[in-house]
Amino acid sequence: MITRVLVANRGEIARRVFATCRRLGIETVAIYTDPDAESVHVAEADTRVRLGGVRGYLDAAALIAAARAAGADAIHPGYGFLSENAEFAAAVVDAGLTWIGPPPAAVAAMGSKIEAKKLMAAAGVPVLAELDPESVTADQLPVLVKASAGGGGRGMRVVEELAQLPGQVEAARREAAAAFGDPTVFCERYLARGHHVEVQVLADRHGVVWALGERECSIQRRHQKVIEEAPSPLVERVAGMRERLFDAARRAAAAIGYVGAGTVEFLADDDGEFFFLEMNTRLQVEHPVTEATTGCDLVELQLLIADGGHLDPEPPGAQGHSIEARLYAEDPARNWRPQPGPVHRFEVPGPVRVDSGVADGSTVSIHYDPMIAKVISHAPTRPRAAAILADALARARIHGVRTNRDLLVNVLRHPAFLDGATDTAFFDTHGLADLAAPLASGAAVAYSAVAAALAESAHNRAAATVLAAAPSGWRNLASGYQVKTYRDDAGATHEVRYRFARSGVELPDHPGVEPITTTPHRVVLRIDGVERRFEVARYGAGAGRSGADSDEHDVYVDSMLGPVHLTAVPRFRDPDTDVAQGSLVAPMPGSVLRIGAAVGDTVTAGQPLLWLEAMKMEHTVTAPVDGVLTALHVEVGQQVDVGTVLAHVEAGASTPPEEMAQ
Repeated sequence: MITRVLVANRGEIARRVFATCRRLGIETVAIYTDPDAESVHVAEADTRVRLGGVRGYLDAAALIAAARAAGADAIHPGYGFLSENAEFAAAVVDAGLTWIGPPPAAVAAMGSKIEAKKLMAAAGVPVLAELDPESVTADQLPVLVKASAGGGGRGMRVVEELAQLPGQVEAARREAAAAFGDPTVFCERYLARGHHVEVQVLADRHGVVWALGERECSIQRRHQKVIEEAPSPLVERVAGMRERLFDAARRAAAAIGYVGAGTVEFLADDDGEFFFLEMNTRLQVEHPVTEATTGCDLVELQLLIADGGHLDPEPPGAQGHSIEARLYAEDPARNWRPQPGPVHRFEVPGPVRVDSGVADGSTVSIHYDPMIAKVISHAPTRPRAAAILADALARARIHGVRTNRDLLVNVLRHPAFLDGATDTAFFDTHGLADLAAPLASGAAVAYSAVAAALAESAHNRAAATVLAAAPSGWRNLASGYQVKTYRDDAGATHEVRYRFARSGVELPDHPGVEPITTTPHRVVLRIDGVERRFEVARYGAGAGRSGADSDEHDVYVDSMLGPVHLTAVPRFRDPDTDVAQGSLVAPMPGSVLRIGAAVGDTVTAGQPLLWLEAMKMEHTVTAPVDGVLTALHVEVGQQVDVGTVLAHVEAGASTPPEEMAQ
């Protein structure tokens, strides 16, 4: 019987496996690289082993050595990294350890999407034909370029024009090689408005194969899932589709002698016709929605099967509806730009399940995936599950990194989503700009700025040693207004003027707003007769000091009007912090992957000049204006921080400056 499990993974999935192991009385072993030394999963394990460096999670020999050193008798691979690496699975078995996953031969069979399609076609599972990137014709467009060894959207590109195909194939190969160590890619017909539907399968060593419900994962960005749910709205409305799906999934599992938990993924059209995409020979990120609707603990079942146990002859039935939202540290409105950095506070209220890799004080690393948490609801009906999840996300206090929270809430409340019209083109159909719009309106941001100013005044008053009982700026005769200035995430400036008088706080620029309660962390405002509560938190230089008006710091204001992030603007600006016009600055920490122009080149606005790699994805930095590239401050392979000046473009120039040409 398994007694001590090493999880060959990190973050959220490591914590998820640890939770089940603790409940079953199984000891846990965490591994960690240098960037993860202070991570939550490390602190929660019974035993910890340092791997060092950054890529230790991909070092099979080091992982097995760690398991032996810690006395583990089994390895759970989680998802990503080496979870679908057949050589790693075989090495674990050869080392005399229990592999909590399918047989290495099954992993190998599904490890190449190209070979997997051939196997599935032979087993009678419907597939989309594989296309050779070198022989794609215009009549076959659009096509999807895919990494043969990949997943999670990496190494995937949609190509609609034949002239773009060679460049997109090369970019996909680079990304696939970086993420999976295998640059092999292929093409297949692209269904722009398909439905991503998958079946959870489990199989024991005694011939029992379960099809444990289906999930729909059609709300995607960059071919990576964002919102998943069980059951599938498409399957619910197409008669007979569930039976056909389950039959295909069981045949897929039987064709490769599958044992353990896995997922068979299909792409379906609106009429319910479906095609095999791939089989994930591991636990899926979205497995909690299946757990919520069936009452099963899939990790417990993985452990049962790995120990040689029996599944019941028939799987349990599903009840209710469950929806999962993936919370990413990224900015959807800026081309899904990753947002690594500190997490000051992370709190999600309500009757939801939260599987998270972060806690207060965590740091989102540039080296790994930007997903920081999954939030899962369960209710008797789909509309109620969507309402519960949207409300929990809207009320969440997420201070520090920017996330896709507003996008998730807007999608969950969108009429098309509530009607079940959820295909893979959802963002294109309904407009990413609208879906990514802030939950807080312009008026709500202005009220939040008032609350921030009054809370900061209360904070200064509480910290004062002289006249502590008097409000900040108090005079026994009328005097000028105090002023505090904030900048919101859209770049707009909010100036708040206020004055303490005998009759209370005066806000000359905000008629209809009356302060009721003012403390350093909570402000209640009566707005047009309605009282609203604002929770205020400050972080950064000067946030904890009285009268620190010369220090810029972050202010987070949470209310039912929507979460607001503000930057307190100092009264006296340091000129050394200004960036010259025409400068290209790093939008995120990362590594310079490529440089697409040389000093002296004439460039046009929007032309790609540099490529950064962050969180295993490529990100393009483009010329801000037409002009000449007059300076390059970085080189290939260099690590840069957010805000680093990368290059400079002189606007309007048609020839390089004389001193540059010499």
